[in-house]
Amino acid sequence: MRHVVATEAGSVEGVPCRDRTVTVFRGIPYAAAPVGELRWRPPRQPPRWEGIRRADRFGPMCPQAPTDAAATGVDVPMSEDCLSLNIWTGAAASAERRPVLVWIYGGGFREGTGAHPRYDGENLAREGTVVVTFNYRLGAFGFLATAELSEESGHGSSGNYGLLDCVAALRWVRDNIARFGGDPDRVTIAGQSAGAGMVNFLAMSPLAKGMFHRAVAQSHARYGRDPELRYLCTSYRLSADAEAAGERYARAHGAHTANALRNLHWSKLIDGHQPVDTLVDTGGTAGPPLFRPVVDGWAIPTGYDETYAKGLQNEVDYLTGNNLDEGGAVPEDMVAGLRSGQRLRPGSPPVHVTLEQHRSAARRKFGPLAEEFLRLYPAATDDEAARASSRAARDNSRVSTHLWGVDWGRQTVSRLHTYFWTHRAPAPGSGPRRAGHGSEIDYVFQNPAGKSASWTEEDHEIARTLSSYWTNFVATGDPNGSGLPRWPAFSPDAGSVMEIGEHFRTIPVSDPARTNFWIRFFATQQAW
Repeated sequence: MRHVVATEAGSVEGVPCRDRTVTVFRGIPYAAAPVGELRWRPPRQPPRWEGIRRADRFGPMCPQAPTDAAATGVDVPMSEDCLSLNIWTGAAASAERRPVLVWIYGGGFREGTGAHPRYDGENLAREGTVVVTFNYRLGAFGFLATAELSEESGHGSSGNYGLLDCVAALRWVRDNIARFGGDPDRVTIAGQSAGAGMVNFLAMSPLAKGMFHRAVAQSHARYGRDPELRYLCTSYRLSADAEAAGERYARAHGAHTANALRNLHWSKLIDGHQPVDTLVDTGGTAGPPLFRPVVDGWAIPTGYDETYAKGLQNEVDYLTGNNLDEGGAVPEDMVAGLRSGQRLRPGSPPVHVTLEQHRSAARRKFGPLAEEFLRLYPAATDDEAARASSRAARDNSRVSTHLWGVDWGRQTVSRLHTYFWTHRAPAPGSGPRRAGHGSEIDYVFQNPAGKSASWTEEDHEIARTLSSYWTNFVATGDPNGSGLPRWPAFSPDAGSVMEIGEHFRTIPVSDPARTNFWIRFFATQQAW
C-alpha cells in the first residue's frame, strides 16, 4: 500500500508498522468536531483539508474519567474533538478489495478508545484483513437525552449520539475504504461488552442498513426475556426515562437549557463516579450505566423482542458468544479475594461467593422458583455456594444466548455461529488466570497483554486458531477453514454451542433439567 491515500476530505499519509508490509493510518477525522453548537447533535461531515495530512498519531480519546496511561498502555490526550479512526492495511494496491473489520471498543458506554494497544490491527492486517478502529462519544456526551434535545432534533429523539457516531464511521468506511484496499461490500462490525451492545443496536438500526454485512458480538447477545439484559452492556433505555434522567442531570449541573449545557466546559460533564441507573429492576443488586443507548423510534425503533418478532433487524451474518468467567462466574482461586470485598460497577454482575449471598440472591431473583433453583444449584457451604453460583451464571449466559439465537433466526436467512470461550489467560501481574470479560480479545488480535513473554506456546496456538476463525468469518461469513476444528452453524434444535479456547468442540448448552428451568423462568419475565 502506498503511504499516501486520497480520501474524500483530503489526502492522508500513513506510516509502516513493525512488519513493513503493513501500513497504519492513525487519527483520520471521520466527522467534524462535535463541539459548541454541534455538541449533542448528529455527527457532521469532516471539513476538507489541503495538502497531505500526516496520519502518524492517534487522535484524542473522547472525554471520560481519567485512566492510568501507564497501566493501560494508552497515552493520548483527551478532547471533545475526538471523532477519528485508524486503519491498518497490508494491501499493496487499492484494487485488492480485502475484507474489512471495524472494531467497536467496550467500556460501559463511559470509557474506551480506538487507540488501545490490544486493538492494534497489525497482525490481522498481515493475514489479509483491513482493520479499522474508531472513537465514539461516551457518557453524557454520547447518550444524554432531554425533551429539548429531542424537540430540536427534527425526528423527535435524543440520546443516541454515540450510536450515530458509529453510523457515521461506517458511512466513512463505505465511502473511503476501497482506497485503502478494503472491500466496502465485505464489512464486518465487531465489538466486546458495550461494543457488543453497539453491534446489537446497529444490527437493529435502519440507519445502518446496508453499511455492514457481518457482525461479531463478544459478550453478549442475550435473550429478550433475560433480566440480565437490563443491566449488562446490551441494555437500553426508553425515551421518556432517558429524557427524565437527562433533565435531572442538567439540573444537577446547574443548567436548565440545551444552550446552557453546551456552554459548559467539557471537563464539567465528566462523571468520574460512574453514575448508575437505579430505576431499572434487574432482579438483583446490579444496575446499568445511566448513560446508554435509547430506544427512540428512530435510530433504534423498537426493543429486542419486537424487532426480532417482526423481522426488523438488518440481514447480516452473526457470530456471538460469552466467556467462562464472566456474568457473575469466577474461577475458584478468586473466591477468597472476592469475599474480602467487591466493588460493583455499572453494568457489572454481582458475584455470589457465600452461602447467604447465593440463597438470598436466588430468592430475590427467582421468587416462587427459588427453591427449585437451589435444588438445581445446591450448596451447603460457602465454597459450594461459590461454585454453584458460578455454574448458574454460566448456564444462564449459554441458555440465554441460545434463545436469543432462536429469536434472531426466525425471520432471517443469515448465518449464525455461537461460542463459549473457556481458555484462562495469564493475568497482568500475579493475578489468577481467568477466561474473564474481554480476555478473548487479545487472542483475536494476537496481541498478548504484557507482550509475548506472558504467553505460553499453548496461548500462541490458541490465538492462531481463534484469529483464523475471526478472519475467516470476516471474509466469508463462515468461521470454518482449512486445518481448523469444525464449527457447526447454530441450530435451534441442537442444544449445543461451540467451545473455543481450552478445547475446540461442541458442548451442550446445559443439561436438560437446568435448561428447562431457565426457559420456564425467562417465560415469567418482561420482554425487552
